Amino acid sequence: MCVGLLVLGAPGARAQDPVGAVVPVAASSSMAVSVPALEARPYAWRGHEAEVEEFLRTAVVERFTDIPVGVTKPRRGYFAPGGPVRSMAWKPLPEWLLNGKQESYRAEIAAYQLSRYLGLDVVPPVVERQEKGVRGAAVYWIDGVRPWNPAEPPKVTGPTWAMQLSRMMMFDQLVANTDRNQGNLLHDDAGHLYLIDHSRAFTTKRDLAGLKAPQQYDRALWERMTALTREDLTAALGQVLDASRIEAILVRRDQMARQIARRVADKGESVTFFPSIS
Repeated sequence: MCVGLLVLGAPGARAQDPVGAVVPVAASSSMAVSVPALEARPYAWRGHEAEVEEFLRTAVVERFTDIPVGVTKPRRGYFAPGGPVRSMAWKPLPEWLLNGKQESYRAEIAAYQLSRYLGLDVVPPVVERQEKGVRGAAVYWIDGVRPWNPAEPPKVTGPTWAMQLSRMMMFDQLVANTDRNQGNLLHDDAGHLYLIDHSRAFTTKRDLAGLKAPQQYDRALWERMTALTREDLTAALGQVLDASRIEAILVRRDQMARQIARRVADKGESVTFFPSIS
């Protein structure tokens, strides 16, 4: 897949402004250990999810500042120095409707949880939190990243970058994320991809219209998606998604299967899927 073929919308609402290893798809650990300055390495939350989640849920926010972009009006909350998280995006979005569009802070949580379940781990930690009696999503703020800019793409291109973009498109189709744009596709200088802003995902949309398909698919990720059952999704997401939205995930997955089958019939498996990583 050529990086030049990536076409995204103009920057829209995003949980954070620009300014921190590409790995095979693998499940991450939930081990909680004490680590300062997690942002010092890519995907710094990996292996520390339990600690990060608890901190986002309970730590005192010293101050909030407005984020000057986005129709959902997120705010940035800063924690005291020395903790495992420096700041968060605070998104107390209404349940499923805002300005005529379905939005919810719960969809942000679902995106993080499903990314972990599938072994992607490119969506930063998100938990439900209360501030002054208002429930919302507390989103781990990633330092050292910038939004996608076609005029200044990441220095890492070729198969490594193409695989990351493929996984992003597969994930967006599965969760019905129709709002992927330049502002919420983040990367660092080394070309590691991060995905944020999923408040419009996980609707009851049952087709793939408006959801871009990759030119090649990651076979390992697709096998994990294929294996998903209603029971799996209910166990992983049942606290933040209702049954109709969980059902829609499976319907879209089946639509993806038909899409992939057509491509295999037309182009063959060697073109449809990336070569296996030995």
